[in-house]
Amino acid sequence: MRFVLLVVASLALMMTDYRQGLLDPIRQTVSALAHPIRLVAELPSQFIETADQQLASRRQLMAENERLRNRQQVFQARLQRLDALEVENIRLRSLLDSSYDLEQPVLIAELVQVDLDPFSHVIEIDKGLGAGVEVGQAVIDASGVIGQVDHVAPFSSTIRLISDPGHATPVQVNRNGLRSVALGAGRTDVLNINSLPNNADIQIGDLVVTSGLGGRFPTGYPVGEVSAIKTNPGDSFSTIQIAPSGALGRIQEVLLIRHEPAPTPQAEAGDDE
Repeated sequence: MRFVLLVVASLALMMTDYRQGLLDPIRQTVSALAHPIRLVAELPSQFIETADQQLASRRQLMAENERLRNRQQVFQARLQRLDALEVENIRLRSLLDSSYDLEQPVLIAELVQVDLDPFSHVIEIDKGLGAGVEVGQAVIDASGVIGQVDHVAPFSSTIRLISDPGHATPVQVNRNGLRSVALGAGRTDVLNINSLPNNADIQIGDLVVTSGLGGRFPTGYPVGEVSAIKTNPGDSFSTIQIAPSGALGRIQEVLLIRHEPAPTPQAEAGDDE
């Protein structure tokens, strides 16, 4: 009987509340009291959602930044060629070949290990045979020539820097085309030229670029600027010091210039036909 009475009373109360809203103040009070609890209960899900959004945005920004940084490295390397081309005269241009092609493909690699002892200036990069790296391949950074590939492993390569005491780089003075060889001195801040006579037309501040002789380095990439000229009247040759353009002591990323195979005589003859 009590259960039936309670059911009838409940139905009557619900009908009265539905029509006249008698329990609205109580409902609003309970809702206001429960609101802080609801907010606290929702905090973990809101925190997780916010964290996911921030992590996703950060990953996208990092990927975009890496892509733009790689593009900047490539564009800066190509602009080096333009700086050298602008000051070339007609006589020098006639001596150069198709290595002035600014669209040479490059491969971006990151530094893995450095070994800059006085007797061997080498670094290790994270690209090897699997990426198409070859022994003798020229290596540059965004500022100038760095060195060349000395050894290739499946997943890494060793680069011998132009500052290595055993490295020689065929160069020419960009102003007048005077050719010589820049030798590593075991220091990352200086290269030496010892084969020019005392009366050679060379000045402090002259830009020295690769000459292309020997076929290892393409023509026209900056090697450095003349920083000092030491002449001894008793010697036939001057000692010329070059300040390297490349950041030899601060290498982080490098560009490997891919060698494009030259057309064979048979292919050229077929094209002529």
